[in-house]
Amino acid sequence: MTTMNIDLPMIRNPFARLASSLRNRVQRMQTRAELERLSDRELHDIGLNRADIDTVVNSLA
Repeated sequence: MTTMNIDLPMIRNPFARLASSLRNRVQRMQTRAELERLSDRELHDIGLNRADIDTVVNSLA
């Protein structure tokens, strides 16, 4: 018999799901803003370039 782990509060409460989605979106926006504030040199120091920002932010979704 296979069991599924289902987060029942998230299913029962659409507001919790909405709040979670909004928190995730805010986190992605903050991450994008922080990365965009870095200089090209600082991005290079952490192994990124400007073209990588979208990939990093989208991986948080």
